[in-house]
Amino acid sequence: MEEEALKAYLEAGRIARQVLEEASRRVEPGLSVLEFCEWVENRIRELGGQPAFPCNIGVSHIAAHYTPTLDDTSTIPEDSVVKIDVGVHVDGYIADTATTIDLTGGKYARLLEAVREALEKALKTVKPGAKFSDVSKTIETIISSYGFKPVANLGGHSIARYRVHAGESIPNIYEPFARGRFQPSHVYAIEPFGTNGAGVVEEGELVTIYSLSKPNLKRRLDDTTRNILEEVKKRFKTLPFTERWLRDVASVDQLRQSLRKLSRMGFLTKYPILVEKRRGIVAQFEHTVLIRDDGEVIITTA
Repeated sequence: MEEEALKAYLEAGRIARQVLEEASRRVEPGLSVLEFCEWVENRIRELGGQPAFPCNIGVSHIAAHYTPTLDDTSTIPEDSVVKIDVGVHVDGYIADTATTIDLTGGKYARLLEAVREALEKALKTVKPGAKFSDVSKTIETIISSYGFKPVANLGGHSIARYRVHAGESIPNIYEPFARGRFQPSHVYAIEPFGTNGAGVVEEGELVTIYSLSKPNLKRRLDDTTRNILEEVKKRFKTLPFTERWLRDVASVDQLRQSLRKLSRMGFLTKYPILVEKRRGIVAQFEHTVLIRDDGEVIITTA
């Protein structure tokens, strides 16, 4: 890995760590979800980075892929469990980190403890040549030992420049025949999810996050939609984005209509919110690890 890339990853990790720590202290019942997420994204920019994806906030049974829309009026409820997932990039080099805050007075303390310990133990197994399945086995064993379930269809992933999910998955459950090993000069997110529910997430109807997938399709587009597509290419490359980041390009109605159209036509990938199948409480903790050429494992967000 080139020295400039290493420096950028470490800087992205430093910013992500600081923003997540500051954001965690702001979470309280009644807080505007929209104002919170916009604060997180603006704080990343203030510190010299760029959001690698929209601030994700998952309340209780919402596991992932929720970010507020421009007209979102929701607030953080009392007696809830709140997940914050933050991504930062510096020149396309990404750090991804997440935490969970219990606003229930400790009702779900053991669930959070289980997932936090699963992350800590899993990180100790990461080294060059280690199997992804070793991490999966550790996560499943620890979370299950507390009486909870790892979320089977969520997990960690490889990371590459301008790609939050770079093609390799690190499941939260042990799959003995699963392939994949940790390689030098590569970057990975280790991301256990645990729940008191079914241990599976399903897609909801709401979509607030998209990414560019096939920018060069030959399709006829109206002028507004074509302009939005060009702005997406220019501003975000292949990184996930949300309508809020395009508010200066078109009206809310135009944005939503065009983003849905671009998704249907194959230009964009959409990310529906993911909810726990039995509406169980979900907890999440995450760090990004970078494996240097010499084999040293660096937790960029710790």
